Amino acid sequence: MGVRTRIAALAALALAGSVLVAGQADAGGAHSSLKPIATGLNGPRGVSTYKNLVMYSVTDGSVYATNGHRTWKLGTVPGTGGFPPAIDTNRWGVTYALTGAGGEPGQPPVPGSSTLYKLWRGKAIKVADIAAYQAHDPDPYDLENNPTDSNPFGVATLNDGTVLVSDAAGNDLLRVWPNGHIVTVARLKPRTVKVPAGLPAKDPDGNPLPPAGTPIPAEAVATSVTVGSDGYWYVGELRGFPATPGTSEIWRIRPGSVGATCDPVKPSKGKCQRYADGYTSIVDLAGGPHGTFAVVQLDNASWLQFELGGPTVGGLFLQYPGRHHQAGYKRELVRGQLNLPGGTAFDRWGGLYVAGPVFGPGAVYKVRYR
Repeated sequence: MGVRTRIAALAALALAGSVLVAGQADAGGAHSSLKPIATGLNGPRGVSTYKNLVMYSVTDGSVYATNGHRTWKLGTVPGTGGFPPAIDTNRWGVTYALTGAGGEPGQPPVPGSSTLYKLWRGKAIKVADIAAYQAHDPDPYDLENNPTDSNPFGVATLNDGTVLVSDAAGNDLLRVWPNGHIVTVARLKPRTVKVPAGLPAKDPDGNPLPPAGTPIPAEAVATSVTVGSDGYWYVGELRGFPATPGTSEIWRIRPGSVGATCDPVKPSKGKCQRYADGYTSIVDLAGGPHGTFAVVQLDNASWLQFELGGPTVGGLFLQYPGRHHQAGYKRELVRGQLNLPGGTAFDRWGGLYVAGPVFGPGAVYKVRYR
């Protein structure tokens, strides 16, 4: 798959995303640095931890574990279509791998794509076919005339043995049981955004674009999910076309919810409420100690600018809690040092890890910060 096709799958190329909200950040890299712990990797993306182990995924669907001295393969999942799976590891040390929408748009899906797997004794065991579920659970807020589309992108394990899956094409959060049963936890509604400056005259489908500053609807593109230290479930957005910078939100969802709605017009109502705003092209979240979160931006200029041949510098932010269940101050770590990062994770001691780039040669790093 070409880079544009892979990013189109990554972004679900949702047709269209609020007004730019600038986020606070400090000088960035002044008190943070990267220490490689796994190098020579082809497209590293997913990262998870268990005790003293760090797990990571690469382009061919393989997932590895390392203790810093020895590295071994946990298994390989099919159906990646050239894009590494998302992963997470539960409290018992079992790692799950999630494949996205594999294959060219409009063509039959790659066997094994859009599927949640459990890695056990070197094998990939199928848990649930996410696309099959979404085929009967259409997105009522779809803007692309494809309401049953599916591109599972984020995964988080829960302490009761179930697994959360965020679907970047379905714009929703799902909960999966070990027997494959699935329920829809929450749906993320589109947001009206302003067309950013600097875009070409036509969109990727050849349709004329309105002038910069014109308000248009953009889909949420739910790429990421994690569990906060408060036990709530948090979902991050990429933001669909035109990928307006500063319009990616993070939503806070009450545990156990079913059928919640995440509404940017009413962001403080119901079981899903907006926690943070002002991010750009979020692709992963990790819940850390004392209410903190790690937030990964694929490209600080937006995924669309990367598609158009622009910069490829992404971002890793440490988001601190604020008051009344709202985000507070955020700090960018290792500023300017990450190229298209894909995944992040905390260990149980508060150590932070990040992987990238998601395309081409890369590494998994431990982030030193203070």
